[in-house]
Amino acid sequence: MERVLKGRGATINPEGRFASTHQQAVDDGWFQQETPDSIATEVRAEAARTVISRNESPDIPFSQSINPYRGCEHGCIYCYARPSHAYVDLSPGIDFETRLFYKADAARLLRDELSRRGYRPQPIMLGANTDPYQPVEKRLRVTRSVLEVLWETRHPLTIVTKGALLLRDLDLLRQLAARNLVRVFISLTTLDAELKRTLEPRAASPQARLRMIAALAAARVPVGVLTAPMIPAVNDAELEALLEAAAAAGATHAGYVLLRLPHEVKDLFRAWLEQHLPLRAAHVMSLVQQARGGRDNDPRFGHRMRGAGPWAAMLRARFELARKRLGLSVERAPDLDLSQFCAPRGGGQMELTL
Repeated sequence: MERVLKGRGATINPEGRFASTHQQAVDDGWFQQETPDSIATEVRAEAARTVISRNESPDIPFSQSINPYRGCEHGCIYCYARPSHAYVDLSPGIDFETRLFYKADAARLLRDELSRRGYRPQPIMLGANTDPYQPVEKRLRVTRSVLEVLWETRHPLTIVTKGALLLRDLDLLRQLAARNLVRVFISLTTLDAELKRTLEPRAASPQARLRMIAALAAARVPVGVLTAPMIPAVNDAELEALLEAAAAAGATHAGYVLLRLPHEVKDLFRAWLEQHLPLRAAHVMSLVQQARGGRDNDPRFGHRMRGAGPWAAMLRARFELARKRLGLSVERAPDLDLSQFCAPRGGGQMELTL
């Protein structure tokens, strides 16, 4: 088994699929320093030309998104964004959790893009790839700066997060909600603290996420729960309990996603299973493949979020029964108000007062 680093999800750090060189550790008998049992997080500013990403996938209910960060310290082993680190010649494994990038100029870039002639507002998703409220946001405040611009311009948005730091921005979220400009979804994967510790090592606890839902509901910020990912024989048995707990806390919307294992994620997840659930690993992957047409992953539109086959159909039926029983809606594209948008004056330039 691989050595597990404290507070990290990945147990290996394989090269990205675009790496031009490959390394293999060999014991040649010479002295080697002892491998540390932890590794610090390294954060760098990223020079970006744009901040809004566009999406045309029919599986995703938004056309625009902003990702303030590349990489994520939460370390969720199943994260489908891990392969993006290969584009900067880093590993989707430990590197993805420990070598982070942030868009330091995000607020100015956003003002510039919203000021462009012909821009037409559509809801912007925060958290499409990496979590906008991961731990480094407390210090860097990039997500906060983006929220301030969206409030200033009355631009609609949605948020998906598992970071308790979201409550820091409740003042802005309350104002946006009062004008029907925001929906928040809290990702809730398990109620088992021990499973969460290895599956999502640096994310907020399940109880903290339920308190987030309750606080948002109390502040009249529309909030839903995203039970994602559902992993066969790992957390799928909790589906109904997750929905019940979220509804009791105040969630009014719900969704789910079946585990996705694109590119390097499949190898990272298999290594995680062998480390933490070795006696169950083969069974888990057998069920995953049953829902993915015999493969570890099925990237086809219409299949990648829900899967196919008897097991996937059973999961879908269970979700629908629980959702209806609890009175949770499945609003795919939130009906947010687009009419209030007002482009920022002067784009990203400062105004001069004489």
